[in-house]
Amino acid sequence: MHIFICDFLLDIVQNSFEAGSTEVLLTLEEDDTLLVCTVEDNGKGMDEDLKARVLDPFVTDGVKHAKRKVGLGLPFLVQACTACEGSFSLHSELGRGTKVTCSFPLNHVDTPPFGDLPSTLLALMSHPLADELVVQRTLATVKGEGGYELSKRELTDILGQLSTSGTLNLLKEFLVSQEEDLKPLYVQHSPLLA
Repeated sequence: MHIFICDFLLDIVQNSFEAGSTEVLLTLEEDDTLLVCTVEDNGKGMDEDLKARVLDPFVTDGVKHAKRKVGLGLPFLVQACTACEGSFSLHSELGRGTKVTCSFPLNHVDTPPFGDLPSTLLALMSHPLADELVVQRTLATVKGEGGYELSKRELTDILGQLSTSGTLNLLKEFLVSQEEDLKPLYVQHSPLLA
């Protein structure tokens, strides 16, 4: 079950890896009122028929998860975006890749909590199918602007393979420190009661 925005990000980026992508870009743009998440890949892409089917919760390809009869990742994301009056878009071209964009108003009572972004990024950076994952995170509020960019290739050049407990622990500490640097920029959100 998807509870946090990070759960959706984990699912979508893993889909990109499983679609044969050699490059995945995860962009997180946040301001005082809105979080916009974009996952763009150069994977196998989808034709119009498959794009319609991946948004149907009662359809799965039967290949990725052979015993599963439903595919709920994107349908749950669409539902979460709709519930909080956010937005969702899916653009894909067969043989060229896919781009999924979703937004969440930060002051809406039905916006899911963000979740543990450092742990999510750690899982994605160390995913066995991840060739290149670039993360661009920006935060711009009335308190100021900040952000960071990560590249799996650059991290592996510095740390080596992201597979030992020592390198994973170093990466986790780094990811936590990047998010800690952004904390002073956050503003308090009060959900609007309808």
